[in-house]
Amino acid sequence: MYLMRKFEERCGQLYIQQKFGGFCHLYIGQEAVLSGMREAIRPTDRVITAYRDHAHPLVLGTDPKYVMAEMYGKKTGTSKGKGGSMHMFDKERNLFGGHGIVGGQIGLGAGIAFADKYRKEDHVTVCFMGDGAARQGMLHETFNMAMTWKLPVIFIIENNQYAMGTSVERTSNVTDLETLGASYKMPSATVDGMSPEAVRDAIAEAAERGRKGEGPTLLDIQTYRYKGHSMSDPQKYRTKDEVASYVERDPIAHVRGVILENKWNTEEELKAVEKEVKAQVEEAIKFAEESPLPDASELYEDVYMQSDYPFVND
Repeated sequence: MYLMRKFEERCGQLYIQQKFGGFCHLYIGQEAVLSGMREAIRPTDRVITAYRDHAHPLVLGTDPKYVMAEMYGKKTGTSKGKGGSMHMFDKERNLFGGHGIVGGQIGLGAGIAFADKYRKEDHVTVCFMGDGAARQGMLHETFNMAMTWKLPVIFIIENNQYAMGTSVERTSNVTDLETLGASYKMPSATVDGMSPEAVRDAIAEAAERGRKGEGPTLLDIQTYRYKGHSMSDPQKYRTKDEVASYVERDPIAHVRGVILENKWNTEEELKAVEKEVKAQVEEAIKFAEESPLPDASELYEDVYMQSDYPFVND
């Protein structure tokens, strides 16, 4: 969790320094969601998400230097420098992205789960979306098929209370997002997203259901982003007091407190971990800055197209 936090804090600073461009969506405040997920699934399970995706490869074990290199658009990045902030992938760790189309990953997540069921492979797909994406038509079509075919997929709404700058209350009269699964009879629950323990328990239960062939689960995991929707967001739609009320429940501070209370580590040992993490992030920045940019010829690699017009394919 501390690695996710420090990595994202440095990304914010580097973006302001114009070390890299494009969009930049930070995960600060939401670390308990991914921490809990990592403890609940197997390394062979699949993960797919939207474009607030820097932390996902980190929690799955991708070396931070490759994630940072992708932020910089360098050849050594997780997507060869072609995806940037919004398109993190790691085939070895079953991370299927990083997707910029709002809600587009919902159908893809069900498709991955369908493929695993078709091949009779014992995997579960964890499909993340934001509360804004939960209003997309793609969700309803996908939920219908996922329940009909009993696909092993866990749909997770990372409900950080705001789609870009619009609150959940202003997007629909349905603010209890777990009820979105009700008309499909999809098992659903609301989860405290500031507690990694609560997230772990909910996802573990959903994963077991999926492996048994009982189909998908919808989890409304209620969390909060301390920063704006992206680095260009002035955040005029919420108050400082609101942000402060969530910071008081900071998931990292919570875990730190539990560790110290149970005497699993000393204060000195935790500080040593924090120092190690900071050094790891700085090493990742150095690696990214020293890595080469992709050659111009890379524009024609990893591009797939089919056309009925012969001259296009020529």
